[in-house]
Amino acid sequence: MAGGPPPGPSHHGPNMDWIDRTMPEVMFAGPDGRLEGRYNHAKQANAPVALVLHPHPLHGGTMNNRVVHALYQRFQTMGFSTLRFNFRGVGRSQGRYDGGIGEISDAAAALDFLQAVNPNASSLWVAGYSFGSYVGMQLLMRRPEMGGFVSISAPASHYDFGFLAPCPCSGLILHGADDELVPEGSVRKLVDKLNTQKGIAIDYRVMPGAGHIYTPPQAEQVADACEDHVMGMLNRNRMALAAD
Repeated sequence: MAGGPPPGPSHHGPNMDWIDRTMPEVMFAGPDGRLEGRYNHAKQANAPVALVLHPHPLHGGTMNNRVVHALYQRFQTMGFSTLRFNFRGVGRSQGRYDGGIGEISDAAAALDFLQAVNPNASSLWVAGYSFGSYVGMQLLMRRPEMGGFVSISAPASHYDFGFLAPCPCSGLILHGADDELVPEGSVRKLVDKLNTQKGIAIDYRVMPGAGHIYTPPQAEQVADACEDHVMGMLNRNRMALAAD
């Protein structure tokens, strides 16, 4: 379904958004005009970087979505330089919705911005929620330097994820057990397929009682799972380097 999940009542709507004035605002060049973001620069030199991508623009998705915000804050806590931004046509970002194609280019421009500000970053991560996870996985295929990913509520029943052949790196895929828009089985099928690929290990977690939209406590649980996975991967990489 090219247009993404069908519109529903408050799919990712305004009830999930708020304005946070405490985060440094940035505007950076995108392929279809300037893009609005919030960026936090890590204190540590050569810190890893993370890009966080929001849900579907036509269904109320913005960078202020509670899951996106929770992930953004958690990556900061883990010592990452972190960026969340609005896709074209959302908030103060210029341009208009482009069916996913232009949004992938927006994400690539956001990664360019992150890399320009962090030229010596120790690793690059992308995290996305719903439509944002689809865009994030597409970005993985275009940017071989990516070190890991976090994919929340991947819309595997709405988009073809067959482009992940081969998947360039391991990562976390998390899904709500009671997701009413994307059946959990469709995501499990994708995970099983990815796990057959050589050198790829998908950390698949199913959250009991969660639907496609997460409550505030569930959004924190999503961030907890993200931290658990990311810190585990970073520690394993450090141990491997120390063993060399």
